Formats: sequence, C-alpha cells, structure tokens
Amino acid sequence: MKKQYFKFLLIFMGLVFFNLMLLKAQDKKPTIYNVEADAKADLKAAMDKAGKEGKHVLIQVGGNWCKWCIKFHEFVKKDAQIDSLINADYVFILINYSKENRNLELMKQLEYPQRFGFPVLVILDAEGMRLHTQDSGFLESGNDSYSKEKIMTFLKCWNTKALDPKNYISK
Repeated sequence: MKKQYFKFLLIFMGLVFFNLMLLKAQDKKPTIYNVEADAKADLKAAMDKAGKEGKHVLIQVGGNWCKWCIKFHEFVKKDAQIDSLINADYVFILINYSKENRNLELMKQLEYPQRFGFPVLVILDAEGMRLHTQDSGFLESGNDSYSKEKIMTFLKCWNTKALDPKNYISK
C-alpha cells in the first residue's frame, strides 16, 4: 500500500512540475524589439547602409507588448517572397515604442507615426526624408492576420524604382 501511495505521489508531483513548466513557457512572449537599443544610432546605420545599397529604409515601430507588432514581424519574415522583397528593396529596422522607452525624439523626427496605432511602418529615403507612413491596419486580411497581396503591393509602391520619375516619362 505504501509503495502505491509513493508511486502515486511521485507521478502527481511530476505532473504538477510539468504543468508549471508548461505554464511558464506559455508566459514567455516573443521579444523582437530591444527596449534598450539606441534607436537614433540604429536609424543612422540603416540610412548609411541604404545609401550604399541604393535602397530605402523600412521602419516597423511598435513594442513587445503589441500582439499585432509580433504578428506582422513574424508574417513578413516567414513568407519567403515578402522577406525577399524587403531584403532586395529596403533596409528593415525595428524601433521600439513602449512605456520603458518611447523614443519620443525619434518619433518627432518621423512626424509622430504613433498616431496611426501599432505596428506602424515608416519609409525613409537614404537621407532620412520621410516618404510615407503606413497604418498597418490597412494591410490586414480581416481574419486576424495580414494580407500577403496588400503587403506586397505596399512594398512595391514605395521602393526606389517606384519613386524614380524616369520610370514614368515617355520616350
């Protein structure tokens, strides 16, 4: 009888431990934004790289607290076609906006993109001129996700080729 009780107790304690570990793992949220990053330095490096590579800078502003920010980032990174388009035409960076670090000076420089909600996407040329601010809500598919077609169209409409007047002048 004591052996069965001891066996039962060991199994029970093992199940409790397993469930606690499972709960702890579920509490761990993805952290794609670095709240301690020097956003101004990151932006400067991105602009320098964009200038050298003939690209624009694509900024995703948001925070680790924002489920849609995480969804957008995972969506564009997991889709090979979107990821390839971003890598070909943009220097992509993440700028944190959270209670720990709102990066307010940079938000002012970017003309207050947080007014659109999060995530918000900002496109700059290599010199830092803001070309466009995109409310990511317009890139959603309506089923708790994003639309590949809408994101692809957005990216194609704001790359350097799309904004080059030579592409629209008749010969």
